[in-house]
Amino acid sequence: MPRIEISPAQTRVGWIGLGVMGASMCRHLVSAGYATTVFTRSRAKAEPVLAAGATWAESPRAVAEASDVVFSIVGFPRDVREVLLGPHGALGGLRTGGILVDMTTSEPTLAVEIDAAARARGAHAVDAPVSGGDVGAREARLSIMIGGDADVVASLTPCFEAMGKTIVHQGPAGAGQHTKMVNQILIASSMVGLCEALLYGYRAGLDLDTVLRSICSGAAASWALSNLGPRIIERDFAPGFYVEHFVKDLGIALSEAERLKLALPGLALARQLYVALEGQGHGRSGTQALELALASLSGVAWSP
Repeated sequence: MPRIEISPAQTRVGWIGLGVMGASMCRHLVSAGYATTVFTRSRAKAEPVLAAGATWAESPRAVAEASDVVFSIVGFPRDVREVLLGPHGALGGLRTGGILVDMTTSEPTLAVEIDAAARARGAHAVDAPVSGGDVGAREARLSIMIGGDADVVASLTPCFEAMGKTIVHQGPAGAGQHTKMVNQILIASSMVGLCEALLYGYRAGLDLDTVLRSICSGAAASWALSNLGPRIIERDFAPGFYVEHFVKDLGIALSEAERLKLALPGLALARQLYVALEGQGHGRSGTQALELALASLSGVAWSP
């Protein structure tokens, strides 16, 4: 297909979902000069981007009717299905040649289904989940993992560059979601290690801020250690990424692993611990709140 030219001067953008990450990502497009139409379940969450110049729409379909490219980042696969393929979904309002870009972490099979539905209407779909949390979203430093037609993905580069720093086309529809599963599997086990290590240091009577000075630049260094370690020490469990969404992601990864006939015991253990954390009432806390579940297992008080 001919390359679609995308630029702030000629491209109308739609955005669905203004949560912890979506709000910042959308604001970057507004700031870049794109005429932007938005929808989210709670209009109050849209007020900052509306004040910045975006326009409100009453449904995902209405967003698409006013847009050439529609981005979505919502909570769960069922939400993706509703806002893109449902009776009032974006696909129903998308023009011929328009593009859906789902940035939710969702099911690879659903990404393939959306791609097929878009093609049937003469439109395009791309799956482009992200990593980097609330900080990466605010600072436009996200890693964006992309599945879809290469020419369509290339055309979206100006939009992706407004939101992220590491932008990689992984392959056909669903490949972006599979890559995000690789990312989440890595995070799952590393978060267990991070929280166990800090719990050990705490119980041993060490000053954890001093410990971080030694280990953040050694072989144990990681993004999670540098960014979430200090939050754990400060008892800051506010969400950069919700526990309930991480439980969803790990469930998708386990389901895909079963389909691929893979045994991933580390992933299974991490999900069990996060399910326990969610059961303790921390579903809307950040993933670093895993420290609370592990501390509870050893009878250690680690409360704000």
